[in-house]
Amino acid sequence: MIRYAHEGNGVPVVCLHGWPGAASDHRALLPLLERDAQVVVPDLLGFGASFTPGDEDRPSSDFGRDAQAAAVLELMDHLGFDDAVLVGHDVGSTTASHLARAHPDRVRALVLGNAIHPGSVASALDDDQRAEFWYQDFHQLALAARLVDGSPDAVRVYLGHFWSHWGHRAIAAQDGVTDDLVAAYARPGAFTASIHWYRSGSATLATALGMRGQDPPAPVTVPTTVLWGDRDPLFPPRLAEGLEQAFTDLRGVHHLEDVGHFVPLEAANEVAAAVRAFL
Repeated sequence: MIRYAHEGNGVPVVCLHGWPGAASDHRALLPLLERDAQVVVPDLLGFGASFTPGDEDRPSSDFGRDAQAAAVLELMDHLGFDDAVLVGHDVGSTTASHLARAHPDRVRALVLGNAIHPGSVASALDDDQRAEFWYQDFHQLALAARLVDGSPDAVRVYLGHFWSHWGHRAIAAQDGVTDDLVAAYARPGAFTASIHWYRSGSATLATALGMRGQDPPAPVTVPTTVLWGDRDPLFPPRLAEGLEQAFTDLRGVHHLEDVGHFVPLEAANEVAAAVRAFL
């Protein structure tokens, strides 16, 4: 069972974090929603408090999109939720969309930051965008773990690059790499466990390569709202094109001009408003 925080009462809302993050990605959002909803904020498999020593040696498939979605569904069953609003960005966006596609009856609605979809995945291979995804190739190498795993200084520098480069508002760009986040990732094996997501073939580049010459997956049919941080260098605004084909009940795409990649943290008020529309 993955570890989680559980606050408030009412309609269940499950908030899913990204990489390189943890449940703390939603630290600004949780206080805004716990008065209106029953908010659950888990650490996904292999991340944060859900990391268990030895996870680094398990098969990467144990931490891919199928496993993450199954773990979220197991958590919902454990809490007695028939359905829930799923909030996600980055890894959490992919996991939430995957769960909604496979089990639409269990998902009341989706609220996604910079939603990863077949169109955006394909665009990741464009010559002018490909370089932003260098780290996904790097994570396939044993060298990545040798350079970073178990070293607080290396973890701080490495994670700090992504938070400062991908984030725009100060709460992410300057304050995203907290001491608690560094401590969580610096435990021996924890960094390696976190990059199992990439080694499992679930991340953007591997998905894009696997989709070449293939039909796109079935669209997500549950009500969906997308908030797009237009200052995200990883998923710039043009990657929002095609959302209406990927999400057939798209209730809105809200472009946020001064927000980067970490939408639930950088735009907590806007995300909370989108969630309340589904309560």
